Amino acid sequence: MDFFRRIDRKVLRDGEGDISPFLIVGLGNPGRDYRETRHNIGFMVIDYLAETIGCKLTKVQSKAIIGTGKIQDQKVILVKPQTFMNLSGQAVSALMRFYKVDYSRLIVAHDDVDLLFGQIRMRPGGGSAGQKGVTSIIEKLGSQEFSRLRMGIGRPPGQMDSAAYVLQTFNRTDSEFLPEFLSRGADAVRCFVLEGLDTAMNRFNPKQ
Repeated sequence: MDFFRRIDRKVLRDGEGDISPFLIVGLGNPGRDYRETRHNIGFMVIDYLAETIGCKLTKVQSKAIIGTGKIQDQKVILVKPQTFMNLSGQAVSALMRFYKVDYSRLIVAHDDVDLLFGQIRMRPGGGSAGQKGVTSIIEKLGSQEFSRLRMGIGRPPGQMDSAAYVLQTFNRTDSEFLPEFLSRGADAVRCFVLEGLDTAMNRFNPKQ
């Protein structure tokens, strides 16, 4: 049984008595130079989701740009940390504390070189697999027990260094498929919020 089920997706409450929101985090680097790079696919998912649910990302809080909206009747906070990738945990941990968000209501979208471009995989915690933004979040939260949306960007060609590869923009072929890719990522997040992690994994993870 999914370890998130042990809390039975309990209703958590903030200081005003409202249901605690879902915290939906996309990882990336701030600034124009990084806007369309592979490493910023997490930011792109947040932007796409924000547009589809009518959420404005205009508030600056805890070293992040955030926006509040709803997915059907569920309150969500969309988050783009502005600390640069390797310090993402600073923003996430501060927002988790401020909004009293349980780990079961946190999902982090990020790039993954171990998945083919266009593949997505929902994951219920575990290590960072070398993704430094996820490493930072784990360190700051003191826990690995939060959901991930891994967005495949593929391996670097030839002998190219991975660090250089992720900071490149998408090639023409990948760029043409990018809107569909982001749409599927946003759909996976909506499924997670409305139906739970197990359903999202069954529906969106690549079949073995």
